[in-house]
Order: sequence, then structure tokens, then C-alpha cells
Amino acid sequence: MKLNPQLRSSGQVVAILVIVLVLLGVGYWWLNSTKQEMAKGGKEFANEALQKIVVQHDINFFGSHLSPQARMNFAAVSAQQEFMNEIVQMGAPVGAIDLQGQMEFTSQFFEPHGAFHARINYPARYADFDLSISHPVGRWQIDTIAFVKQSEQLGPGPAAPPPPAAPPPPAAAPPSSAPPAGSAPPGAN
Repeated sequence: MKLNPQLRSSGQVVAILVIVLVLLGVGYWWLNSTKQEMAKGGKEFANEALQKIVVQHDINFFGSHLSPQARMNFAAVSAQQEFMNEIVQMGAPVGAIDLQGQMEFTSQFFEPHGAFHARINYPARYADFDLSISHPVGRWQIDTIAFVKQSEQLGPGPAAPPPPAAPPPPAAAPPSSAPPAGSAPPGAN
């Protein structure tokens, strides 16, 4: 039995369409899973940077993970050392450090970058730690970093002032010589 050439041609087109759709589905799955891995890796790097810089005071980690722009901002090794000294002066953090932030992608699946913030409690005060990271080529890097010491720990605050004293009750009206309302004056009967 011989197949119609037009039927055989449409079968080839369908097979090619199925292959293309499968390849597109696999490509989308791969891009999505890579995006999730990059987001997870970015959060892990931000946590590692927080631990290495704030808790362990590792100046080598700090200096080796700066982006080219951040390296220009901390051009001199003394600037990096001064930044680390500010952190060391605060002492050891008290309690767990909760790093908040999220990863974003410039073009849906590519160019990941993230912004993170943590409030770090110390015995007498606290500090705010801000970090932005990116992964342009091959490794994570620190784009901007800030460590802002606050003057004192926020406490319960001063006691509320007492409420103002209640005004004295109104004085009774002086007795009047006028007869009460609804009564007739004497002798008017």
C-alpha cells in the first residue's frame, strides 16, 4: 500500500512540531531550575557574607568578594580595615541575626542581584547591616555594603507624663433672691 505524499508530509510536520515543543518545554524547565538555584545561591552567599564579615570579622573574605565598583569605594586597604574596625568595636552580636531580602533577575532568568538587610543587636545598642550582591560572571560579589551603628538600644522609652489634674468641680451658683421658677411671689394671690 502506498501512502499519499501529502499525508506523509503532514505526518513529518507534526513530528517536527512535537519535537520542537518538547525542546521548548525542556529549555523552559532548565531555565526555571537554574533561576531557582541562582536565587538560593544568592541567599546563601548573603548569609555567608553576613557571618564572615559581621560575626567572624574576616577581612580577607570582605576584600576578595568586592565588585570592581565596591573595590574602588574601598580602594585603600586602610579603608577596608577601617570599615572592619567599626564592626569589631561593636563586639559580639547578641542573639540570632535575621537577614531579610530577596533576589531579583534583570532579564527574567539572567543577571541575578539581591538586596538584604539585617538589624544586629549588641549588648548596649544595635546596628543596621545592608548588603547588595550580584553574580555577573562566575561568582557572587558584594556591590554595596553598609554598617550603620545606632546611638543606643531602643528601650521601653520614658514613662508617660501623668494626666493633667481634673479641674475643680463647678462652684454652686450663689443663692438668688428670685423665687424658684413656677412659684408665685408672696402676696400675689
